[in-house]
Amino acid sequence: MSILKIAVQKSGRLSEKSLQLLADCGIKISNGERRLKAVSPNFPIEVLFLRDDDIPQYVEEGVADAGMLGENEVWEKDKNVTVIKKLGFASCRLSLAVPKDANYAGPQYFSGKKVATSYPVILQKFFDQNNLDTAIETISGSVEIAPAIGLADGIFDIVSTGSTLQINGLKEVEVVTKSEAVLISNPNLSAEKQQILDKLLFRIQSVKNAAENKYILLNAPDKAIPEIIKILPGMKSPTVLPLAEAGWSSIHSVIREDAFWDIIDQLKALGAEGILVTNVEKMIL
Repeated sequence: MSILKIAVQKSGRLSEKSLQLLADCGIKISNGERRLKAVSPNFPIEVLFLRDDDIPQYVEEGVADAGMLGENEVWEKDKNVTVIKKLGFASCRLSLAVPKDANYAGPQYFSGKKVATSYPVILQKFFDQNNLDTAIETISGSVEIAPAIGLADGIFDIVSTGSTLQINGLKEVEVVTKSEAVLISNPNLSAEKQQILDKLLFRIQSVKNAAENKYILLNAPDKAIPEIIKILPGMKSPTVLPLAEAGWSSIHSVIREDAFWDIIDQLKALGAEGILVTNVEKMIL
Protein backbone atom coordinates (compact mmCIF):
# COMPACT_ATOMS: atom_id res chain seq x y z
CA MET A 1 0.00 0.00 0.00
CA SER A 2 1.33 3.44 -0.95
CA ILE A 3 2.07 6.02 1.75
CA LEU A 4 2.19 9.74 1.10
CA LYS A 5 5.24 11.36 2.68
CA ILE A 6 4.49 14.89 3.78
CA ALA A 7 7.12 17.25 5.22
CA VAL A 8 6.32 19.82 7.91
CA GLN A 9 8.49 22.27 9.81
CA LYS A 10 10.07 20.45 12.75
CA SER A 11 9.33 23.17 15.32
CA GLY A 12 7.66 26.52 15.76
CA ARG A 13 4.16 27.89 15.29
CA LEU A 14 3.90 26.83 11.67
CA SER A 15 4.70 23.26 12.75
CA GLU A 16 2.05 23.39 15.44
CA LYS A 17 -0.55 24.78 13.05
CA SER A 18 0.29 22.15 10.41
CA LEU A 19 -0.09 19.30 12.89
CA GLN A 20 -3.31 20.84 14.20
CA LEU A 21 -4.69 20.96 10.66
CA LEU A 22 -3.92 17.26 10.21
CA ALA A 23 -5.61 16.57 13.55
CA ASP A 24 -8.66 18.57 12.47
CA CYS A 25 -8.73 16.38 9.36
CA GLY A 26 -9.02 13.34 11.63
CA ILE A 27 -5.42 12.23 11.01
CA LYS A 28 -3.56 11.01 14.07
CA ILE A 29 0.13 11.88 14.32
CA SER A 30 2.36 11.28 17.34
CA ASN A 31 5.70 13.04 17.67
CA GLY A 32 6.03 13.01 21.43
CA GLU A 33 9.64 11.80 21.31
CA ARG A 34 10.79 14.48 18.85
CA ARG A 35 11.32 11.91 16.14
CA LEU A 36 12.20 13.00 12.62
CA LYS A 37 9.29 11.05 11.15
CA ALA A 38 5.98 9.62 12.27
CA VAL A 39 3.47 7.35 10.53
CA SER A 40 -0.24 7.95 10.98
CA PRO A 41 -2.10 4.89 12.30
CA ASN A 42 -5.38 5.87 10.61
CA PHE A 43 -4.42 7.52 7.30
CA PRO A 44 -1.78 6.49 4.74
CA ILE A 45 0.71 9.30 5.34
CA GLU A 46 4.13 9.60 6.93
CA VAL A 47 5.13 12.99 8.35
CA LEU A 48 8.76 14.09 8.01
CA PHE A 49 9.90 16.82 10.42
CA LEU A 50 12.39 19.05 8.59
CA ARG A 51 13.80 22.57 8.48
CA ASP A 52 11.31 24.72 6.57
CA ASP A 53 13.93 25.99 4.13
CA ASP A 54 14.87 22.39 3.24
CA ILE A 55 11.32 21.30 2.42
CA PRO A 56 11.17 22.60 -1.20
CA GLN A 57 14.33 20.70 -2.12
CA TYR A 58 13.17 17.47 -0.48
CA VAL A 59 9.83 17.69 -2.27
CA GLU A 60 11.48 18.43 -5.62
CA GLU A 61 13.79 15.42 -5.22
CA GLY A 62 10.96 13.11 -4.16
CA VAL A 63 12.27 12.46 -0.66
CA ALA A 64 8.93 13.92 0.42
CA ASP A 65 5.85 13.83 -1.77
CA ALA A 66 4.29 16.97 -0.31
CA GLY A 67 5.04 19.65 2.23
CA MET A 68 3.42 22.29 4.43
CA LEU A 69 5.46 25.48 4.74
CA GLY A 70 5.43 29.23 4.28
CA GLU A 71 5.01 30.28 0.65
CA ASN A 72 7.95 32.64 1.10
CA GLU A 73 10.26 29.61 1.34
CA VAL A 74 8.79 28.25 -1.90
CA TRP A 75 9.57 31.54 -3.67
CA GLU A 76 13.02 31.83 -2.15
CA LYS A 77 14.20 28.30 -2.99
CA ASP A 78 12.58 28.36 -6.46
CA LYS A 79 12.41 24.58 -6.80
CA ASN A 80 10.30 22.51 -9.20
CA VAL A 81 7.32 22.01 -6.89
CA THR A 82 3.62 22.72 -7.26
CA VAL A 83 1.67 24.93 -4.85
CA ILE A 84 -1.66 23.16 -4.61
CA LYS A 85 -3.39 24.80 -1.65
CA LYS A 86 -3.19 27.94 0.47
CA LEU A 87 -3.82 26.83 4.04
CA GLY A 88 -5.03 30.06 5.64
CA PHE A 89 -2.63 30.30 8.58
CA ALA A 90 0.87 31.61 9.34
CA SER A 91 0.10 34.81 7.45
CA CYS A 92 2.87 37.39 7.34
CA ARG A 93 4.40 39.99 5.08
CA LEU A 94 7.92 40.33 3.73
CA SER A 95 8.90 43.94 4.12
CA LEU A 96 11.75 46.40 3.83
CA ALA A 97 12.64 48.33 6.96
CA VAL A 98 15.02 51.19 7.69
CA PRO A 99 16.18 53.06 10.82
CA LYS A 100 13.23 54.90 12.34
CA ASP A 101 14.86 58.31 11.88
CA ALA A 102 15.60 57.75 8.16
CA ASN A 103 13.97 60.11 5.66
CA TYR A 104 12.22 57.54 3.48
CA ALA A 105 10.39 58.77 0.36
CA GLY A 106 10.04 55.61 -1.73
CA PRO A 107 11.94 52.61 -3.13
CA GLN A 108 14.58 54.87 -4.68
CA TYR A 109 15.86 55.33 -1.14
CA PHE A 110 17.61 51.95 -1.51
CA SER A 111 19.52 52.88 -4.67
CA GLY A 112 23.23 52.62 -3.94
CA LYS A 113 22.61 51.25 -0.46
CA LYS A 114 22.99 47.83 1.17
CA VAL A 115 20.17 45.69 2.55
CA ALA A 116 20.57 42.66 4.83
CA THR A 117 18.21 39.69 4.43
CA SER A 118 17.75 35.95 4.60
CA TYR A 119 15.64 36.11 1.41
CA PRO A 120 18.00 37.39 -1.32
CA VAL A 121 16.10 35.80 -4.24
CA ILE A 122 12.78 37.46 -3.41
CA LEU A 123 14.47 40.75 -2.65
CA GLN A 124 16.56 40.78 -5.83
CA LYS A 125 13.40 40.36 -7.92
CA PHE A 126 11.90 43.40 -6.20
CA PHE A 127 15.01 45.50 -6.84
CA ASP A 128 15.14 44.34 -10.47
CA GLN A 129 11.48 45.25 -10.99
CA ASN A 130 12.17 48.73 -9.63
CA ASN A 131 15.49 49.16 -11.51
CA LEU A 132 17.40 49.66 -8.28
CA ASP A 133 21.13 49.18 -7.97
CA THR A 134 21.17 47.90 -4.40
CA ALA A 135 23.65 45.56 -2.75
CA ILE A 136 22.23 42.59 -0.85
CA GLU A 137 23.98 41.25 2.25
CA THR A 138 22.78 37.68 2.77
CA ILE A 139 22.79 36.60 6.39
CA SER A 140 20.97 34.02 8.49
CA GLY A 141 19.42 34.48 11.88
CA SER A 142 18.30 37.85 13.24
CA VAL A 143 18.76 40.47 10.54
CA GLU A 144 17.24 43.32 12.58
CA ILE A 145 20.59 44.14 14.15
CA ALA A 146 22.33 44.74 10.79
CA PRO A 147 21.73 48.52 10.55
CA ALA A 148 22.75 49.09 14.18
CA ILE A 149 26.15 47.45 13.71
CA GLY A 150 26.80 49.15 10.36
CA LEU A 151 26.40 46.02 8.25
CA ALA A 152 23.55 47.42 6.14
CA ASP A 153 21.39 50.49 5.58
CA GLY A 154 18.16 48.52 5.88
CA ILE A 155 16.73 45.04 6.17
CA PHE A 156 14.28 42.81 4.35
CA ASP A 157 12.53 40.25 6.54
CA ILE A 158 9.31 38.60 7.65
CA VAL A 159 7.03 40.92 9.62
CA SER A 160 4.02 39.82 11.65
CA THR A 161 3.25 42.52 14.22
CA GLY A 162 6.20 44.86 13.69
CA SER A 163 7.16 44.82 17.37
CA THR A 164 10.60 43.30 16.69
CA LEU A 165 11.37 46.13 14.27
CA GLN A 166 10.40 48.75 16.85
CA ILE A 167 12.55 47.14 19.52
CA ASN A 168 15.53 47.38 17.17
CA GLY A 169 14.89 50.99 16.19
CA LEU A 170 13.50 50.22 12.73
CA LYS A 171 10.37 51.12 10.81
CA GLU A 172 8.60 49.19 8.06
CA VAL A 173 8.55 51.15 4.81
CA GLU A 174 7.70 48.77 1.95
CA VAL A 175 5.59 45.59 1.91
CA VAL A 176 7.18 43.61 -0.91
CA THR A 177 4.85 40.61 -0.74
CA LYS A 178 2.54 38.69 1.58
CA SER A 179 2.86 35.05 2.49
CA GLU A 180 0.94 32.29 4.24
CA ALA A 181 1.28 28.57 4.78
CA VAL A 182 0.75 26.47 1.66
CA LEU A 183 0.63 22.82 0.71
CA ILE A 184 3.08 21.90 -2.04
CA SER A 185 3.65 18.66 -3.89
CA ASN A 186 6.08 16.97 -6.24
CA PRO A 187 4.67 17.45 -9.77
CA ASN A 188 5.30 13.79 -10.66
CA LEU A 189 3.39 11.82 -8.06
CA SER A 190 2.30 8.27 -8.82
CA ALA A 191 -1.41 7.68 -9.36
CA GLU A 192 -1.68 5.98 -5.95
CA LYS A 193 -0.02 8.86 -4.10
CA GLN A 194 -2.04 11.44 -6.01
CA GLN A 195 -5.18 9.66 -4.88
CA ILE A 196 -4.08 9.90 -1.24
CA LEU A 197 -3.22 13.57 -1.72
CA ASP A 198 -6.66 14.21 -3.22
CA LYS A 199 -8.28 12.62 -0.15
CA LEU A 200 -6.17 14.83 2.08
CA LEU A 201 -7.13 17.91 0.08
CA PHE A 202 -10.81 16.99 0.42
CA ARG A 203 -10.45 16.84 4.20
CA ILE A 204 -8.49 20.10 4.34
CA GLN A 205 -11.11 21.90 2.29
CA SER A 206 -13.88 20.59 4.55
CA VAL A 207 -12.03 21.93 7.60
CA LYS A 208 -11.41 25.29 5.89
CA ASN A 209 -15.07 25.56 4.88
CA ALA A 210 -16.10 24.94 8.48
CA ALA A 211 -13.66 27.53 9.83
CA GLU A 212 -15.00 30.19 7.48
CA ASN A 213 -18.68 29.58 8.25
CA LYS A 214 -21.05 29.55 11.20
CA TYR A 215 -24.28 27.68 11.85
CA ILE A 216 -27.09 30.06 12.75
CA LEU A 217 -30.44 29.31 14.34
CA LEU A 218 -33.15 31.88 14.97
CA ASN A 219 -36.86 32.27 15.54
CA ALA A 220 -38.87 34.60 13.34
CA PRO A 221 -42.48 35.46 12.46
CA ASP A 222 -43.70 33.54 9.42
CA LYS A 223 -44.44 36.76 7.54
CA ALA A 224 -40.72 37.65 7.66
CA ILE A 225 -39.46 34.31 6.31
CA PRO A 226 -39.25 35.36 2.61
CA GLU A 227 -37.10 38.39 3.46
CA ILE A 228 -34.91 36.46 5.91
CA ILE A 229 -34.28 33.74 3.34
CA LYS A 230 -32.99 36.41 0.93
CA ILE A 231 -30.20 37.33 3.34
CA LEU A 232 -29.63 33.82 4.73
CA PRO A 233 -29.43 31.62 1.64
CA GLY A 234 -27.46 28.83 3.36
CA MET A 235 -25.61 26.18 1.37
CA LYS A 236 -28.71 25.60 -0.76
CA SER A 237 -31.60 27.06 1.20
CA PRO A 238 -32.37 27.48 4.91
CA THR A 239 -34.23 24.88 6.95
CA VAL A 240 -37.56 26.26 8.18
CA LEU A 241 -39.40 24.45 10.97
CA PRO A 242 -42.71 25.54 12.53
CA LEU A 243 -42.68 26.40 16.23
CA ALA A 244 -45.37 25.37 18.74
CA GLU A 245 -46.52 28.99 18.78
CA ALA A 246 -48.63 29.65 15.71
CA GLY A 247 -47.26 32.15 13.22
CA TRP A 248 -43.60 31.54 14.18
CA SER A 249 -40.88 29.35 12.72
CA SER A 250 -37.31 28.33 13.51
CA ILE A 251 -34.82 29.04 10.72
CA HIS A 252 -31.51 27.16 10.46
CA SER A 253 -28.79 28.19 8.02
CA VAL A 254 -25.07 28.55 7.42
CA ILE A 255 -23.40 31.92 6.92
CA ARG A 256 -19.87 33.13 6.40
CA GLU A 257 -18.40 34.35 9.66
CA ASP A 258 -17.17 37.60 8.11
CA ALA A 259 -20.71 38.40 6.92
CA PHE A 260 -22.56 37.75 10.17
CA TRP A 261 -22.11 41.14 11.82
CA ASP A 262 -23.14 42.88 8.62
CA ILE A 263 -26.55 41.18 8.58
CA ILE A 264 -27.40 40.82 12.28
CA ASP A 265 -29.14 44.20 12.37
CA GLN A 266 -31.18 43.24 9.29
CA LEU A 267 -32.30 40.03 10.96
CA LYS A 268 -33.35 41.86 14.14
CA ALA A 269 -35.21 44.48 12.10
CA LEU A 270 -37.20 41.68 10.48
CA GLY A 271 -38.26 40.40 13.90
CA ALA A 272 -35.74 37.63 14.42
CA GLU A 273 -35.37 36.51 18.04
CA GLY A 274 -33.34 33.95 19.99
CA ILE A 275 -30.46 34.11 17.53
CA LEU A 276 -27.83 31.43 18.19
CA VAL A 277 -24.51 31.12 16.34
CA THR A 278 -22.33 28.01 16.68
CA ASN A 279 -19.13 26.68 15.18
CA VAL A 280 -19.17 24.18 12.34
CA GLU A 281 -16.80 21.27 12.86
CA LYS A 282 -16.73 19.99 9.26
CA MET A 283 -18.46 21.31 6.14
CA ILE A 284 -18.72 19.24 2.98
CA LEU A 285 -20.13 21.03 -0.04
